[in-house]
Amino acid sequence: MTCAAGAPTVEGMRIVVDLNRCQNYGQCVYAAPEVFHFSGPESIEYDHAPDPGQEAAALRAAVACPMAAITLGEAAAL
Repeated sequence: MTCAAGAPTVEGMRIVVDLNRCQNYGQCVYAAPEVFHFSGPESIEYDHAPDPGQEAAALRAAVACPMAAITLGEAAAL
């Protein structure tokens, strides 16, 4: 599996959003505004390598995604 945006971080969590699946419903933004945010009317941006304290928020976002477009994993594994 490859990372959506550049080289993986050395440690911690890595978030990958499958842009072919994402339909910009924004449920991730509502579930984890500290990690995901709207960037314009049809675009969502996110922190690819969130701080360790944001792992629970990232998990909420992944669970909330109706398209199952969010993958979470260890940075070294992705």
